This record gives sequence, C-alpha cells and structure tokens, in this order.
Amino acid sequence: MISWRTIGAAASLALVAWAFWGTYEHGRSTMDAEWQARWAVRDAGDQQAWAQEEARARSEEQRRAAAQEEVRANARDQEHTAAVDGTGADAAGQRLHNKATQYAAAAGNCAADSAVAARGHAATRAAMVLSDLLARADARAGELAKAYDRARIAGLACEANYSLLR
Repeated sequence: MISWRTIGAAASLALVAWAFWGTYEHGRSTMDAEWQARWAVRDAGDQQAWAQEEARARSEEQRRAAAQEEVRANARDQEHTAAVDGTGADAAGQRLHNKATQYAAAAGNCAADSAVAARGHAATRAAMVLSDLLARADARAGELAKAYDRARIAGLACEANYSLLR
C-alpha cells in the first residue's frame, strides 16, 4: 500500500519539478522577449537606414536628371546657334556664288574685236565652270560644317553626361 508519506514525497517532488520547469520556461520566455526586442530595434534601425539611403539615392537621381536635362538644353541651344550660323553662312555663300556668276557673265563682254570676243566667250565658259565649282565646293563645305557642328555638340553633351555620372 502506498502511504501518505510516499504520496506527499511524490507530490513534493512533482511540485519542485514543476517549479524548476516553470522557472526554466520563464527564463526562456524572458530571453526570447529580450532577443525579440533586440531584433525589433535592429529591424527598425535597418528600416530607417534603408529609408535614408533610398531618400539619398532619389535625391542623387533627381540631381543627375536635372543636370542631364540642363546638358540637353545646352546642346539644343548650341544646335540652334549652329543652325542660325549655318543659315548665315549659306546666305553669304549664295551671295558669293551670285557675284561669281555676275563676274563670269561679264567676262564675255569684251571689245568688238572678234578674236577678243572669242577669247571672252571662252573665258565666260571657264568662269562659269569655276563659278559652278565654287558653288559646289561651298555647298559641300557647308554640309561638312553642319555635320561637324552636330557631331561636336553631341560629343560635348555626351562628355558632360559622362562626367556627371562619375
């Protein structure tokens, strides 16, 4: 038969074991809560750092975009200036061509002597050929100048954009 002492001792032993188990569980839950609090603080710090870095990156991106837009606007202004200058150069070339044509036409108006007139007529043809050659050369030079201006402006804009990114 089981005595009350044995039951009491078993109950005491169970009570002590339950107290140890309760203390262990309390310590474990306290430790878990402490770690969770530390992780929450660390996560909040990470989120704050993330938000600050994102704001800094957005600010830098906006600064670069504004600088690139400024480079583009400057390139457009330079292209416009080059186009206006090209138009002025084309007009000057046309005036030069008109003068050369007038001089070529006037080269044939010589004296009444037939030999001089024949030479004047040959001189007129040569002057017209030279006038035409001058017009073609001037037109080609204008095309090359415009292409050079466009390439130079694009190259400078590219260089400016690249230097912004570095």
